[in-house]
Amino acid sequence: MFGLISSISSTIASLLPPGLLLTLLVLPLSSSKHISAYRSEFIGTLLMIGLTFSPGKWIFQDNLYAAWAVHAMGVVAADKLGGGQHVNPAVSVTMLSLGKCDYDEMYARIAGAMGGGLVAFPLFKVLADNLGWTPLGGPEYNPVGDADGSASAMSEFVATLLLLVLIYVVNWELNFGKHHYWIKQTLTAIGIRFLIEVFPTAGPAMNPMLGTTWAVFADGEFPTDHRHYLVYWIASILGGLASAFGYAVYDGNTFFGMKL
Repeated sequence: MFGLISSISSTIASLLPPGLLLTLLVLPLSSSKHISAYRSEFIGTLLMIGLTFSPGKWIFQDNLYAAWAVHAMGVVAADKLGGGQHVNPAVSVTMLSLGKCDYDEMYARIAGAMGGGLVAFPLFKVLADNLGWTPLGGPEYNPVGDADGSASAMSEFVATLLLLVLIYVVNWELNFGKHHYWIKQTLTAIGIRFLIEVFPTAGPAMNPMLGTTWAVFADGEFPTDHRHYLVYWIASILGGLASAFGYAVYDGNTFFGMKL
């Protein structure tokens, strides 16, 4: 019996990216609202990676500014088609700290984003191979000149902090009237491109999911180097939380339920 089970599990393991099944464990524990959040994050992450990583690789390889423009349109399209998801664990933790979602929703959103990322990179690799396109790349921590990861971590911290500040401003502080969605998403896309160019040390990822799911795809396993998690998870989430603390002080909002 166990020989059959072993054979089945080996077959499943060979077909699925490492860790994907773990992201699905959230589903039986979630309400329909959180299952919807998982699905939204999963699909949104697939769209985000496909639409924002392909410019410069699959289209406009020789036209940098055109690739940047298509990247910006990809940011807007991924959000619109996906339904306004976070697609970023640092954003999800930050929204929890500000009371915009509860713990279960945060957990479901992080699991969905991780699931989407784990599927996206191998899926788009198959697509690129079959169509003769350039394979997509991803953010990678480089220890050369940064042996302890502190410089890369600081870069991700500041970039993520500024990304969240941008999100607060264009989503909650400004109102562009009937065209609010399109204007604020365009400004977000421009801001993301600016941050990518200004903070290139570790990618940048500004997103723990991107750093880790790319590493899993590239290496075939989850990273074992603690510096990876310092750079892409701890630094990014701390950057988001620092922005949330500042926003709570400014807006009078709560931070993890505490009035500041």
